[in-house]
Amino acid sequence: MALLGRLGALLQRAVATEEPDIDLLAAFTEHWKGLTHYYLETTDENKPAKQTDIPWHLKQMLDILVYEEKQQSSGETGPCLEYLLQHKTLETLSTLGKAEYPPGMRSQVLLFFSRLLGQMQCPLLHYLSVYRPVQKLLQLGPELENEMMQLVAVLCPKIRQEPALLPYVLEGKHAANGQSMDQPFQLQEATVELPDPVSTETAPAEQGRRLCSGEVSCGVSRVEPVSPGSNLVTSLISLCKSKKRKVAVKAQENLLLLTSIDRPTAALALAQDSMLCPLVAGHLCTLYDAIPAHIDPANLAMLQPVSWRLQGSSAEENSFPGQPDLEAFFAWLDFCDCLVKGAPPILARPVAEEVAQRLFVGRLQPHLLQMSEHGILISTTILTGLVRQIRAPALLQELVVFLLGTGRKPRVLENPDYQQHPSLCSQLIERCNHLSDEISIVTLRFFEELLRLPDPHILQNLVLRNLEERSYILRSPYGQEEHYSREQDLYEDGLGELEEDPYFVDGFPTVGFQASRKPAVPAPKQPVQPEEKMDVKEVVSSFLCLVPSEAKTSAYLEEGGYDTYVHDASGIFWEYHANTSNWNWPQAARPLESCTAGSHFYEGHFLKVLFDRLTQMLDQPYGVNLQVTSVLSRLALFPHPHLHEYLLDPYLSLAPGCRTLFSVLIRVIGDLMQRIQRVPDFPANLLLVRKRLMGLVTEGQQISHQMLLEGVIVLEEFCKELAAIVFVKSAPRGTL
Repeated sequence: MALLGRLGALLQRAVATEEPDIDLLAAFTEHWKGLTHYYLETTDENKPAKQTDIPWHLKQMLDILVYEEKQQSSGETGPCLEYLLQHKTLETLSTLGKAEYPPGMRSQVLLFFSRLLGQMQCPLLHYLSVYRPVQKLLQLGPELENEMMQLVAVLCPKIRQEPALLPYVLEGKHAANGQSMDQPFQLQEATVELPDPVSTETAPAEQGRRLCSGEVSCGVSRVEPVSPGSNLVTSLISLCKSKKRKVAVKAQENLLLLTSIDRPTAALALAQDSMLCPLVAGHLCTLYDAIPAHIDPANLAMLQPVSWRLQGSSAEENSFPGQPDLEAFFAWLDFCDCLVKGAPPILARPVAEEVAQRLFVGRLQPHLLQMSEHGILISTTILTGLVRQIRAPALLQELVVFLLGTGRKPRVLENPDYQQHPSLCSQLIERCNHLSDEISIVTLRFFEELLRLPDPHILQNLVLRNLEERSYILRSPYGQEEHYSREQDLYEDGLGELEEDPYFVDGFPTVGFQASRKPAVPAPKQPVQPEEKMDVKEVVSSFLCLVPSEAKTSAYLEEGGYDTYVHDASGIFWEYHANTSNWNWPQAARPLESCTAGSHFYEGHFLKVLFDRLTQMLDQPYGVNLQVTSVLSRLALFPHPHLHEYLLDPYLSLAPGCRTLFSVLIRVIGDLMQRIQRVPDFPANLLLVRKRLMGLVTEGQQISHQMLLEGVIVLEEFCKELAAIVFVKSAPRGTL
C-alpha cells in the first residue's frame, strides 16, 4: 500500500507540473529547412526519396499543422499555417514534385497535399498560394494513379461543400467576372504570388538547389501561368481510363460528385472552362471506334446492359471475341447517362449535345447508312443497345431527335423529299421490310426497344400524327344509310361465318363477362357508329375467332388458356399507362365534327411497312413474324384512343382504300383458308411443327410448307394476344 501511495503522489506531481510551451513555428521551420538542406547538401541524385529524411520532415510538418489547428480555439490561422501560406512552401513543393527529384518526390508531394487538404478543417483552397500549386500538381501525368486519385478524391468533396471554389480550381473566371453567384466568393490573399518559375530545361538537381538556396525570388513576383488544358476534370477523365478498376471507378464516382453540384456558377464553369463535354464525348467515340468490325451481330444482340460500376465482372470463359470492347463502350455510355441525369440542366444539355454531335451524327449515322449488310447489322444492333441503355432526359431527347427528327405534321404517301433525300428514320423504317430477313429482324427489334422509351414524340412521330383526323372512318351524309367497309364485304362474300372459339370460356379469366355466342364478325342490321363503344366480349371474340378451328393447335397441347397473355399484357399496359399519364393524351377519341372532312388517309410509313409485312406472314420466316407481331402488340397496348380504335376495333366502317389491323388479318385468314386445301395432312403437320418450335420433339425430316405452318402458329398466338390486350384495357385495374 505504501508503494501505491508513493506512485500516486508522483503522478499527481507530474500532472501538476506545467510543461514548457513548445515553439511550434520554430519546429515547423526547422523541418522545412531540414527538407531544403537536402537539396543543398546531397551528392547522390539517384537515391530514392523514401530513403531520405524528406518523408519524415513532411510528416512532421503536417502533424504540426494539424496539432496547431486543434489548439486554435477561436478559429484563427496559426503561425505555422501563416508561414505555409505566406512563404513559398507549397509552391516549392509542387515544383520539386514536378521535377521528380529525388526519384519518388512526386509521390511524396502528392501524398502531402492530399493529407494536408484532407486533415485540415479550415478551408485552404480559396488561398491563391494553395490552389495554384494544386493546379500545377493536377497537370502531372497519370503515372502515379493511386497518389493522384487520393488528391482528387480530397478535392471533389471539398469543392462540393463550397462550390464557389470550382471556377478557381479549374482556372476559370476569377470572382465570376461579374456573373451572379449564389454566395459571392471573395479571393483571399490575392497579393501572394508564386515564385519565378524554374526553367523545365534545367536539370532536376539544379532546380532543387536553386529553389532551396534562395536564388529564385521568395518575394512578390509574377504568377506562373497554368496550362488551360490541364485541370481537375482532365485529371479525373484520365483516371477514369485507368486499367485499374478500383482507380477508374473511384475517379468516376468523384466526377459524378463534381458534376452533380447544383450551383449555376459551378455548372457553368464545368460546361465552359473544363473541357468536360468534349472529353466525355471524345472518350465515348474512342471506345466506339475500338469495337471490332468483325464482331458477330448475334453475340452483340445477346449482350446484357452493362453498368459502369460492374464493367468486367462477367465470367471470361463465357465471353465472345470483342466482348471486352463492347462492354467498355456501353459501360462508359452508362456512365455518361448517369452524369447527364445527375447534372443540373445548365451542364446536362451541353454534355448531351456533344455526345449527340460526336457519337450519333459523327460516328453512328454513317455506319447506319452504309450498304454493307454486316455493317448494317452491327450498327443497328449497337443502336438498339443505346436505346436500351439511355434514360437521362436530356440525352434521351437528343437520341430521339437524331432518330426521328422534329416533324409533327401527318406524313403524305407521295413525298418527293423522301424519294430524293430519305431521312435516317425513313431508311430505318424501310429496312423493316428489307430483302435480308436478318436486317428486318434487327431493325424491328430496334423499333420495339424504341417504343419502350418514355418519350411522347416517338409515338407522335411514328403513328399518332397520321391518326389525328380519324380520316380512316367512312363518313356518310346525315340520314343516308352507311355502307360497310370493303373488309366487311370480303368477309361476307368469301369467309362466311367464323366459328366461335370453343376454348374461350375455359381458358380466359372470367372477369367481367362470359363468352359470346355470336359470330365473330357480325353483320349488324343497324350500322355501328364509330363513336359508340363496342361490347368488349364481342371484340375479344372477334379476334379469337379469326383463325379457323382446323388451323388451331394450342388446344391439343393444353395451351387453350389465356392467363399468360392476360398477365403479360396487364403488366405492360399499366406500365405504359403510368408512363403516359403526363403526356396530355385525350381520354376519348376526337369528335368527327372537329376533324377535317374529306382528307385522304395514309396510315404513315411505319404502320404501312408493318401491315405490308403482316400480309406476308404466311410466306416469311418464323423470326420475322414474331418480331412484326411483337411490335404491333406493343403499339396496341398504348392507351391512346385513336391508336386503340384503329388497331383494335374490328367494327369500324372504313373509308375507301383504308385498312386497319383487323382488316389485314382478315385478308391473311382468307389467304390461309385457300392454302389449307393444298397442304397434305395439314392438321398433323401443323401440330408437329408447333411441337418442334416448343422443343417437345427433336428435329426430324423436312416438312413441306413449313414456313406456311409456322406462320399459321404465329397468327393464332397473335390473335389471342390481341384479344387479351382488348380484355386488359377494358378491365379495371386490380381485377385481373
